[in-house]
Amino acid sequence: MMRRVGTDTSKFPGAADLGAIGTLEQIAALGLEGAFFRSAFALSPTLDAGELSEVTDAAADLGLYLEVGVAKVNPFATPEAPEIRRLGEGDYLLGMERIIRAMTAAGITELWSATANYQFRIRGLYACDRFRTDVDWADQLAATAKVLDRLAPLLRETGAHLNIETHEEISSFEVVRLVETAGPDAFGITFDTANVLVRGEDPVAAARRVAPYTRSTHVRDVALHRTDEGIGRFLAPVGRGVIDWEALLGELDRGGATANLSIEGVIGMNAEMPLYVEDPRWWAGHPDLTADEFAVVERLTGRYEERARAGTAPGLDRLRAPVDTDEALAFITESAAALRAALAARIPTSTAA
Repeated sequence: MMRRVGTDTSKFPGAADLGAIGTLEQIAALGLEGAFFRSAFALSPTLDAGELSEVTDAAADLGLYLEVGVAKVNPFATPEAPEIRRLGEGDYLLGMERIIRAMTAAGITELWSATANYQFRIRGLYACDRFRTDVDWADQLAATAKVLDRLAPLLRETGAHLNIETHEEISSFEVVRLVETAGPDAFGITFDTANVLVRGEDPVAAARRVAPYTRSTHVRDVALHRTDEGIGRFLAPVGRGVIDWEALLGELDRGGATANLSIEGVIGMNAEMPLYVEDPRWWAGHPDLTADEFAVVERLTGRYEERARAGTAPGLDRLRAPVDTDEALAFITESAAALRAALAARIPTSTAA
């Protein structure tokens, strides 16, 4: 299939000031084909049906796809989203239900969710909710599965899919198990191509695992560099990092993924996230990760560092430098051009008989 290329709006420069329709207009002006709003409140702070209709009509007039986020589904992370509980008058699930019903009534049925957060204000292993000591990660996954079970009837009733992201704290193995258990008729996966590397996974192998359930994406490339903490994962425009895009897109195609390609950009920084590979706690926290798959990450790291030494890729200091607005916009436009080139290369050239 020929996939449409759009962008996540949460890191689209100026989106907060432009508003939903202004953001859509800017996205279309850049030649992109869709918008992925992380929050339904970005379309209408009150989920007003009239306002939502204006946004969906604008997207349709501009020829853009429209995908929208709901809320986190790990109950141990939900205190960090008090707006959802307020919407439900104290009932978090009721708040989610009201968002899902509002979105599907507006014709938006591919809905994002994730399981937890990454605490950038904290340095160290505990910045990732996977390593919390007050509640084990296995218990967080079990509690998340119960939330999915409670949401499933509503999703089936409304014809929506809640697409759980391969977020920084969760492995692709775990997301697949959640979706398979809860039911792919109601749930799917938002495949974030960069986050799987935070969990030590080969992005091509991860694409193979998630492809049958992938209904939306967050697309970006990755730079990998050794640091004092282990291996640093940094975001990079598509084509400038370590990901083999021909192979990754091929796995999505072969696995039957139905997703658009939504570029998730950067704001202010390249989002360094360490792989604490010298810490036994990090390894103990990845029971599904194989030595063979992690060896791919080590090879990718070595290749990137060779490029950095040769001056053909940014080194560690540059990767850690602030990112300005012009660079943030270029991240999106360069990624779109590279994705389209990769997609075009996958289309067989017809020849006259």
